[in-house]
Amino acid sequence: MASKTSTILRRALLYVPSSSPKFLEKSRSLTVDTIAYDLEDSVTPGLKASARTNIVKFLEQPRPSNITELSVRINAVSSGLALDDLNSVLTAKNLDALVVPKVNRASDLHFVTDVLRQKLPERHKEGGENPVKIIALIESAESIMNLGEICRSSPYLSGLIFAAEDFALDLSLTRTPSLTEFLYARSAIATAARAYELPSTIDLVCTSFRGEEGLRTLEEECLQGKGLGFNGKQCIHPTQVAVAQRTFAPGEKEVEWAVRVVVGDEKADAGGRGAWTLDGKMIDAPVVGKAKATVERAKHCGIDVDAVREKWKSQEPE
Repeated sequence: MASKTSTILRRALLYVPSSSPKFLEKSRSLTVDTIAYDLEDSVTPGLKASARTNIVKFLEQPRPSNITELSVRINAVSSGLALDDLNSVLTAKNLDALVVPKVNRASDLHFVTDVLRQKLPERHKEGGENPVKIIALIESAESIMNLGEICRSSPYLSGLIFAAEDFALDLSLTRTPSLTEFLYARSAIATAARAYELPSTIDLVCTSFRGEEGLRTLEEECLQGKGLGFNGKQCIHPTQVAVAQRTFAPGEKEVEWAVRVVVGDEKADAGGRGAWTLDGKMIDAPVVGKAKATVERAKHCGIDVDAVREKWKSQEPE
């Protein structure tokens, strides 16, 4: 089972094609939690080799200051291209994570894990520091049925991503604006990730991104995904990043409520009270636990929690 790593933030995971040196260089100016430099879908077969060279060269340069995590999406293990991808990208010094597509069963991640241990033994030995993390794309009915074994398959597994378009293809579904056709799969992914203490659950791509209407659709999808238990969003265009990162961070009212609960609970606990009320609502252990988690996430998102706490320092349990 993967260890709980609540400090990892992947509110937005932006794909950038590794076949384009221009796009690679432009990505340096972005502010984003995670970039996945792509060797898979956005790279044609004839450009795979040069894309590997591009991304290794890019990851050898100084780290961009405003990108928290540098990852590479390799080709699927079943494609026969994954080993060549790994032999190349694992030589790059600034690689933080691998995004592995079409993970249908535990053996897919066993393969990647074995290569990591062979190629980078110091980073992946028992107790090793800063291992390359794995983020698995869930894309098929088979992968949904095998979520348990997938989540247990590697100590380096750090999150799950839902690939809606491939899932729709597998089940012959038509994507609709409501996204209800994906409800079971999305709920299963979010629940499995939580059960196995994986820090990231990254929701489906929003295919609308142009203009105000596209950004409104994106925000609606982010809020829906957040309500299902996801804590991040795949992005296919830089204009989507700010909306995703804002929406998957705790909102102002959410942080204020959480701080009030935490402050009030500290006083209730000191007074020997287990359950109490706030604004007429009962506050018990699960509510307090969620509030504490919200406060911690707000801190990691750069929100000034101390200022909010100062504002509500006199909060008393009712």
